Amino acid sequence: MKKAIIFDLDGTLIDSAPDIHAAVNKTLAETGDGELDLATVRSFIGNGVKVLIERVIEARGLDASRHGAMLETFLKHYEADPATLTTLYPGVPDALEQFRDEGWAMGVCTNKPEGPSRDILKAFGIDGFFGAVVGGDTLEVNKPDPAMALAAKDRLGADVAVYVGDSEIDAECAWKAGMRFALFTEGYHKAEDVDDIPQDARFSDFDVLVAIVARLADELR
Repeated sequence: MKKAIIFDLDGTLIDSAPDIHAAVNKTLAETGDGELDLATVRSFIGNGVKVLIERVIEARGLDASRHGAMLETFLKHYEADPATLTTLYPGVPDALEQFRDEGWAMGVCTNKPEGPSRDILKAFGIDGFFGAVVGGDTLEVNKPDPAMALAAKDRLGADVAVYVGDSEIDAECAWKAGMRFALFTEGYHKAEDVDDIPQDARFSDFDVLVAIVARLADELR
């Protein structure tokens, strides 16, 4: 039986909010539309770039008809510089090495576009761990649609998969895909109380994730 782990990216493996924030403010600066603070932009992350720009437009009180042009400008800035301010969460490389050594297949399922996602994984030297990357523009749907997680599982040729993410969107995606879900509590979830997010397990330190995922996978056998 081939076992796999499907990871979310933003807020799970990486703290990418600072680079997303920078690209948003570069976009706003081009037309003199002010700027937004990091906490506000961070709260917009999770549903993909189209929704991100919708929330930026609403927050700045701009005309919705500008969405297409602002999206294009944002992607230009973000794709040019996606990893300068971004950091890996502590313990991620060691956890990935241990999963690989124990024979797990690993994939990424993210609403971030696939190109920047692959660029970021490569920038941190962890791209080689992942046999599948399904981004927000890989399919015609975004999370929480389970098609994304199931596509990653299929591309890995896995019989059993555990989903690891940080948000309500990931929890819903995992549930719809029939996967056990481990919640990383230090990411970008919206709920004030993590007990309000459906989960099979939760963790704040990647050092304990290997044992958690092994237990969840055993429950699916």
